[in-house]
Amino acid sequence: MFDVSYFLEVLPIIASKLSVTLQLALSATVLALILGVIIAVIAYYKVKILYPVTRVYVSLMRGTPIVAQLYFFYFGVAVYSTMVRDMTPLVAVTIVLSLNEGAFMSESIRGALLSVDEGQKEAAYSLGMSNFQLVRRIVIPQAVRVALPPLFNDIINLLKLSSLAFMVGVADIMGAAKIEGAKSFRFFEVYAAVMVVYWAVISILGFAHKYLEKKCASAY
Repeated sequence: MFDVSYFLEVLPIIASKLSVTLQLALSATVLALILGVIIAVIAYYKVKILYPVTRVYVSLMRGTPIVAQLYFFYFGVAVYSTMVRDMTPLVAVTIVLSLNEGAFMSESIRGALLSVDEGQKEAAYSLGMSNFQLVRRIVIPQAVRVALPPLFNDIINLLKLSSLAFMVGVADIMGAAKIEGAKSFRFFEVYAAVMVVYWAVISILGFAHKYLEKKCASAY
């Protein structure tokens, strides 16, 4: 039977590792956003040489399991790279998550950029706007509003994918759950606590998402 007292006992132990998970997710999100913007701009303007390279990269990241990517980087590339071999597990997982989600975010951002009507761009040029003014006043305000929902979904997905970090030894929420489960063999209660912690964090992100959507809608 489900042991409520043990669940309440293990819940704060699991939650105490939330800071590690959030640190990992936040770092990976920032790097993924930077990478996503760069790839999206290259795809939007179809930059020579770089455009086909980014298409292959996005296809590879989106078309292969992130567990395989993590193991390929942490155990495979490490055989040939001293830098990767000397990385802490936390840094390695952050890099893999950012590379993976950067590909997904780039498609969200590219789609948002393409959603801006060409007629508006032509009208801006006819009014004498420079490329910088066009991007700042017309493209970015509309693209942000379109990109916000899928980007938030990507961030939520990244947070959930960070649970894979325990597979290479990161002491995050799932790492704590593995330790506590091995001690007590009460896996039902332990992983129920994990689900509650993730559910709470993602619910907060969901509320933040709705708030930002309303602000963007009222602004434009």
